[in-house]
Amino acid sequence: MLANILFSLQITLPIALVVVLGVYFKRLGWINEAFNQSASKLVFNVGLPSLLFINIVSADTTEHIDWTIIVYGVGFTLASFVLLTLFSRWIINFREERGVFVQGAFRGNMGIVGIAFCISAFGDDGATLAAIYLAVLSLLYNILAVITLNQWSGQQSSGNPILSSTLALVKNPLIIAIILAGVWRVSGIPVPQFALGAAKYMAQMTLPIALLSIGATLSWAGLVSAGKVSAWATLLKLVVLPYGAAALAYWFGFRGMELGVMYLMMATPTAAASYMMVRAMGGNASLAANIIAITTVFSLISTSIGLSLMKAWQWI
Repeated sequence: MLANILFSLQITLPIALVVVLGVYFKRLGWINEAFNQSASKLVFNVGLPSLLFINIVSADTTEHIDWTIIVYGVGFTLASFVLLTLFSRWIINFREERGVFVQGAFRGNMGIVGIAFCISAFGDDGATLAAIYLAVLSLLYNILAVITLNQWSGQQSSGNPILSSTLALVKNPLIIAIILAGVWRVSGIPVPQFALGAAKYMAQMTLPIALLSIGATLSWAGLVSAGKVSAWATLLKLVVLPYGAAALAYWFGFRGMELGVMYLMMATPTAAASYMMVRAMGGNASLAANIIAITTVFSLISTSIGLSLMKAWQWI
């Protein structure tokens, strides 16, 4: 059992340490709000697109990628979204909080924390599968987030929400990188080595900067002021959905790296982008921030427990 615990800690502790360093660096004054804003733009517009592009154009999709696990992830996410929508009517009295709750419970930070988990656990092969998983699921996450926030919004949106959401997806740097990488692979044209080298430098800086920024932007006030809605969202996001997804996937016959990557991507804390979307659409931004803070802190514990159990049962 000790070996299984050490296995999980080797995956989660390096990430936790960098997040804690982000907290410490902010206390020292080395990281401030201006840095966080610049880092977010750099990671979102350059670093993550570079990381996705490299992993997709370099992926050996014929031998190493099990597309059925991605199809499973899409199906499980859609089913979870429907169940969360129904569940929100039962536990949440304030209509305006239901969309925030649903988004916080299903939308994970796969682009930063998920990729970091998968690289730590499975190396380059895990990163490749995670990148393609992210490419498909991130598109679905954005669509479902817009649907739920519009459904429970307390204000009338100016303009066509479907059109504005479509334009936002089209202009999303991650989506652009994914499409560009896919087209490049299909074309069969090799990526020039100088461009690939530059992209690798950009990709290598992504996770350290992003994790430091997460630590520096954690809302500790949110941990103290968390209420019933935040608690339910955290329980569902970190325990019920990822553990349930892993158990069902095992029952369907998934094993090893495919099962591990799917679990790690599902077990990620709530995406930081959910706060910006809630704020932009006039929702309860404080509630969204609380959910992000709580899930970010406790995900390191819940993920370690899940990995230890899966390793002990020889699922991965």
